[in-house]
Parts: sequence; structure tokens; C-alpha cells
Amino acid sequence: MRRPMVAGNWKMNGTRAEAGALTRAVAQGVDAAKQTEVLLCPPFILIPLVADLLQGGKIAWGGQDLNVHAAGAHTGEVSGPMLRDFGCRYVIVGHSERRALYGESDQLVALKFKAAQGAGLIPILCVGETLAEREANQTEKVVARQLDAVTNLVGIGALANSVLAYEPVWAIGTGKTATPQQAQDVHRFIRTKLAALDNGIAAGLRILYGGSVKGGNAAELFGQADIDGGLIGGASLNADEFLTICRAGG
Repeated sequence: MRRPMVAGNWKMNGTRAEAGALTRAVAQGVDAAKQTEVLLCPPFILIPLVADLLQGGKIAWGGQDLNVHAAGAHTGEVSGPMLRDFGCRYVIVGHSERRALYGESDQLVALKFKAAQGAGLIPILCVGETLAEREANQTEKVVARQLDAVTNLVGIGALANSVLAYEPVWAIGTGKTATPQQAQDVHRFIRTKLAALDNGIAAGLRILYGGSVKGGNAAELFGQADIDGGLIGGASLNADEFLTICRAGG
């Protein structure tokens, strides 16, 4: 059985005081007896603080992005080994904001996926379509292309040590949310596509949903057969809301 996950992506938000208060509140509110894995992904500069507060607890922490290089002349960037050195277990790669705002191609995302695993991190690979692509009935074509870039580079076996996140770009930060059935349809497509390469890996792969998940819709979304939790953006900045979502994971 796949273990559910709820990952909080804080994006570029938080002072030291805000991050400390939020981390403490989430840590105190998470039920360690529950099977849901909880992950916090703060901005790079706040990772040391979050790591200190979560050390020895049940909540994992990770990065929001990484450079494909392990070290070198890449001013302003953060490498996988640096994240690992601060106890990160996970790192997000290919988030829609990185693709849309910073021009990250499918090929670059695939290289970041490989770099993450090379540094001993578990990549959370994000895939998803824009509103224009959905309205043009291109959702499956776009998602398939994004997945193919990774499997063509590293092989299907590498996905055994990864997490996927389907995030329809049109439902991120807009207040719009895919219906549970719309989300499930894409999650099922992803799992079916990967099953054609390796049924065992596809069956065990956690696929999260990211797209304006809130406490009020989390349970119905997470109740779908192929949705294994959520990659939470804005709602992860409110401890009560985030904890409600975590409890919906099971």
C-alpha cells in the first residue's frame, strides 16, 4: 500500500519568526500515529532553521529546487549536496512556476531529477498542463511529454525512488481546483502510462495532487484511487489549514 504524503511548498514566503512559528505549530499538530508522511519545503535560506526545529521528529524537510551541478561557479544557486548536508530528504523539480517563469525545459527538469538522485535526494517531479493546453485537449500529450523526458534520460527504474505531483497550472494560486474526477483521470493516466514500462513501479509510485488544495476539498481529492496526497502551496502557510489537509491524508 502506498503511504500518503502531504508536502507543503512555502514558495518565496516567510521571515525567521514566521517560519519558526509555522514549523512549531505544524510539528505540534501532526499526529505521529497517522500514516501520512508530512514534508515541509521552505525557501533555501530558512532550511537550517526548519531543520533544527524538526530534528528528531516525524516531519521531513526538503528543497524547492536545485542546480544540476554539484558545485562550481553558479552564483545564487543551490546544489543537491548542499541540501543533503542540511538533512533534506526531498527536493521539488519542475514546479510549474520554474517552468513558466524561469523557462525550465523538460530536458532541464530531467537533468535536475537525475542530479537530485545523484545527491541522495528523492525528487518530487511536477507535471501539468496550462489552461490553454487543457482547453485544447492536450493534457495527456503534455503530461506524457514531461514524463518521457525523465524516463528517456534515467529509465523507468529511477522512478521507484521518486514522487510525482500532478499540478494543473490553471488551478495553482487561482482559486480554481480540478474536480476530484478531473484530477483522478490524469493521475490514472500517469499511472497507466508508467505501468506500460514497469507495472510494479507504477503501482507503488506516489502521485500527489497540487492545485489549490484546501482543508475543505482535501478529503474528497485524496479519496480518489490514484491520488496519494497533495503538494500544497498557499494553504501550507496557515498551520490550521495545512494540518486539516494532513489529516485528510489518512
